[in-house]
Amino acid sequence: MKDKLKYLIVTFKGICMGAADVIPGVSGGTIAFLMGIYQTLIDSIKAITTNFRLLLKGRFLAFLRAINAPFLCSLILGILISIFSLARLMGYLLVHHPIELWSFFFGLILLSSFMVLREIDKWNFTNILFLIIGIVVAGYICLISPSQTPETYWFIFLSGAIAICAMILPGISGSFILLLMGKYEFIMKAVTDLNLPVLITFAIGAILGILAFSHFLGWLLKKFYMPTIAALSGFMIGSLIKVWPWKVVVAGSSENAALTVDRPVWPGHFEAANGVPAELGGAIVFALVGIALVVILELSLKHKKSSETK
Repeated sequence: MKDKLKYLIVTFKGICMGAADVIPGVSGGTIAFLMGIYQTLIDSIKAITTNFRLLLKGRFLAFLRAINAPFLCSLILGILISIFSLARLMGYLLVHHPIELWSFFFGLILLSSFMVLREIDKWNFTNILFLIIGIVVAGYICLISPSQTPETYWFIFLSGAIAICAMILPGISGSFILLLMGKYEFIMKAVTDLNLPVLITFAIGAILGILAFSHFLGWLLKKFYMPTIAALSGFMIGSLIKVWPWKVVVAGSSENAALTVDRPVWPGHFEAANGVPAELGGAIVFALVGIALVVILELSLKHKKSSETK
């Protein structure tokens, strides 16, 4: 019963990751990080390649145990449930309540980035440098313009490999990377039309990309834990540019929404009533809800750890 509850919670965390992944600008990796399953996720993915010989030898059950299959299956189930059930809701909220939705994610990511920074017990030049690099890289990615790209199979494969790597990095959204590569609407249309050649090519790129990248990221976390954590925290802080609630479109294409470019502005840029910017109150409330969610998760993780040590 205890194990069932454990994996039910993992499925819920997968639902939260999936909800984030369908929004260009919010990273599923960020959600995994603040929910305390990031290292387990990286280790489980990495174990697939290191234990693949067990599968070739026909030791199927040993392979499943080695890769922590119950965890991976529960998480993937939650992600899939979210993508197919919440994608429509997220799309509705982005159109009809964008400021409230972005405010929620802003509060969520803002506090979680500082929670991650607490992992760094020594602030030296190297850690500060990697924090700044993370902020600059994520900020630059969030501000550059999407581009037109080819629809050939090699580029679809490359898009899958790069997007999935970004998807497990806190602060960098795989969906947003697809936007930058000019392939977000193309892949979404392929899903809708069930274009199997495109989807299979994209999936192969994603699988190979995440298997290779998980080893690299796992190596970084093992050999250079503090600088890597600093850089990942920087990614999260830099991504706040993309989830800032108030934006204006500075360029775009009426034929292709994926080529729309927006920039963050102050709330006062919009119409104000009695000197108060429009929807500022609601934005503050939803940002506080996001912050409260991080605090609740943090307290629950502390309670879980204290219970396990008793």
